[in-house]
Amino acid sequence: MLKFKQLLILLLLAATATVAQVRPEKIADSLYKAKNFKEAGRYYLKATRQVDFEVLRSDNYYNAACCYALSGQKDSALVLLTNAVNSGYKNIDQIKKDTDLESLRSLPGWPKLLNSIKTVKNSTTDPYKAKLITSDVKNFWKAYDLAKKDTANAINLYKKYYVEPASNGLQDYLGYKIRNLKNFVKSVNTKPLFYAAVRKNTYAVDQQKPQMIQSFVKFKQIYNKAQFPDIYFVIGAFNSGGTSTDAGLLIGLDQSARTEEVPVKELNLWQQNNFTNLKSLPNLIAHELIHFNQNGLAGDTTLLAGSLTEGMADFIGELISDKTANERLHVWAKGKEKQIWTDFEKEMYLAKSHNWIANSDQETADKPADLGYWVGYQICKAYYNKSTDKNKAVNDMLNIKNYKEFYVKSGAGQLFK
Repeated sequence: MLKFKQLLILLLLAATATVAQVRPEKIADSLYKAKNFKEAGRYYLKATRQVDFEVLRSDNYYNAACCYALSGQKDSALVLLTNAVNSGYKNIDQIKKDTDLESLRSLPGWPKLLNSIKTVKNSTTDPYKAKLITSDVKNFWKAYDLAKKDTANAINLYKKYYVEPASNGLQDYLGYKIRNLKNFVKSVNTKPLFYAAVRKNTYAVDQQKPQMIQSFVKFKQIYNKAQFPDIYFVIGAFNSGGTSTDAGLLIGLDQSARTEEVPVKELNLWQQNNFTNLKSLPNLIAHELIHFNQNGLAGDTTLLAGSLTEGMADFIGELISDKTANERLHVWAKGKEKQIWTDFEKEMYLAKSHNWIANSDQETADKPADLGYWVGYQICKAYYNKSTDKNKAVNDMLNIKNYKEFYVKSGAGQLFK
């Protein structure tokens, strides 16, 4: 299957939209879903020529290879898969198991391609050996200073001094969270007071390393299969406070370094509400660490699955760091639990998470976005509290195979009736 194919394809092409207004890879996703593999491959290939970042180029080459293989063009598919690897695609396990590529495995060039993939282990079982990588922070500020002096050449300066020397973690962050360099630079330029003030705080990561490592040690104690990845600290444009990929944990410090002296008037409502305190950085790291260890979860596109995926990261993250990464949701939900639950139950088994997760566009002064996190947290907490073997409960969460069954066993549905 295509990389990330299990993710819900949210894009619905409006009747009035033109092809030029839609990214080629989104058109390709829709064509793939419709089993028009030949056309889908053409659009994925087109996307490789339009993306700004190498990780997106490699993914589009990979997806094009899948489509060409499915449409019977085996030799071309192998060439495209080779292009994906040469562009940085390293997920050899995905290549080996992907049924879309089945027809390529008998080709003479298949073994050579697999042998050409050099994988690098980015995690360890020792909580004390996880690395904190801050080189991208320094590179950002170098590019930032140069771009301020030469605004007409800003995009090229960011590309040369921030994008080209990017760590493995930043390469993933740029591709999956920033996506478009021009828009990134434009966003940074609209917040001059904010970026000038937050600069000092972005250099304070090392001061909180002891708390981060303490959380890692606690996680090892309750989950013996724990993996501890490298942690990359980067500067974004409120694209993401934190995420995880095969490279490790990717932390957007611009969204996670709040102190009283940093002005927020240049930020929109959601950004202001999700600009987290610098002292809470270890809690965010704990949340993302749980995501990195969710390899045992079954693929599922329902709202329930998405909420449990995020909610357990909040809940287990709290167990190991003493505080949830999304405390504001709990503050707001107090006294409103019954209504939240009633609304959630209407959509929980649908592939419909856009009202509950990653819905920053729905943030208002009266209601926060991302309430799916809170619901998932409550389900996981209920399951944990009912369990006599707490470590087994953590293991069960990280390896859910049937989300509905887990929900029923938790008894959470009766908590707020």
